[in-house]
Amino acid sequence: MSKKTSPLRVLGTSVTLIEKIRKQAEKELDIEIEFDVRGVKDAERIAVMQPQSYDIYDQWFHNVDFVWPAQAIQPIDIDRIDNWSQVNSLPKTGRVIPSQPLAPGSEPSGRLYVQHNGTLGATPTQQISMLPLAHNVDSFAYNAAQLPKVLKGQPESWAWLLSPAMKGRSAFQDDAAMGTIDAAIAINAAGLAEFKNPSNLTLSEIDLLIKLLKGKKDQGQFVEFWKDHEQSVNLLKSQRSYIQSIWAPMYYSNRCNIDGYKLACPIEGYRAWCGGLSVSKCASGKKLDMVYQYLNWWLSGWPGSVIAKQGYYISNTESVKNYLSEEEWQFWYEGKPALKVLNGIDDHPLIPEGTVRSGGSYTQRMSNIAVWNSVMDEHNYLVRKWRELTKV
Repeated sequence: MSKKTSPLRVLGTSVTLIEKIRKQAEKELDIEIEFDVRGVKDAERIAVMQPQSYDIYDQWFHNVDFVWPAQAIQPIDIDRIDNWSQVNSLPKTGRVIPSQPLAPGSEPSGRLYVQHNGTLGATPTQQISMLPLAHNVDSFAYNAAQLPKVLKGQPESWAWLLSPAMKGRSAFQDDAAMGTIDAAIAINAAGLAEFKNPSNLTLSEIDLLIKLLKGKKDQGQFVEFWKDHEQSVNLLKSQRSYIQSIWAPMYYSNRCNIDGYKLACPIEGYRAWCGGLSVSKCASGKKLDMVYQYLNWWLSGWPGSVIAKQGYYISNTESVKNYLSEEEWQFWYEGKPALKVLNGIDDHPLIPEGTVRSGGSYTQRMSNIAVWNSVMDEHNYLVRKWRELTKV
């Protein structure tokens, strides 16, 4: 392994900073790679305030709204991305089907391309703010065996998280940006209010949302607001929570689907996200060459096959076919029943034979988007109010 330069430093979260991926990248690229795995809030703070401490920022597109205005990251030259033409239409246009309406929120295309005046937008240029890679849609999981009679037979709905029938058994995530959107969709679905754009609430709408959730909290609706992977999974495995917002790896990697929990396909649609890699403004010379090596490696196919086994998709979807078995491709991407037991990232059994992925195929799931993750105009105010709500 080459020791001529200092290690390539990648800042991000456990979503994609996976040790198996780091080791394989080191092996194939012959460079030393260090992962700096942080919580969401900590990673955001470091990305904005300390660009000299990392070379690559591995995060979500809505975080571009923080780091780009702070001038913490530099443009990525498309000419140096070997497989850019293989990146599909979702991050480039915000849709997988051209006729679809564009869902609200920080969808990737709106902040993908670096415009000639230095701003970000959807008009294609030769530079991008982030290389789009992992993406998915999130919803909630619920214990099908414990579903109250009043909800049985009803279409799966975000409103269930606020249903009186789920009193004391419901949980939202603690993250202000994503938790607020989940809650806003749920409040709309329950008919408690009508937020026109759940991805960008006004000051008065934030106050109303917090008031409604505070009322539910005082009535004992919520068991917890989970902060991380471990806390979320413990709520499910202990059955303290019968229903909660959740991310795919928390559901699949801990076999919660086997323990009676079902991943919902809400009638209102999913909350979507798209992640990728941005480059620190401080990266230059040989280090910048290493950065582009790593970016291109992520589009080689193998990394996408690893994150597929977490329930995530990759932007150059067709490349994954070469690294997944036919049975794996059919389950994860085509929404077909698992023809045999499928292994996870750790090569241990994960998906039982006959299991069908909730929501269907890649096209079906990524076409059923209610809203994208976003940074609201009143983000700072939102965070303060959300902390007041979620504090113990």
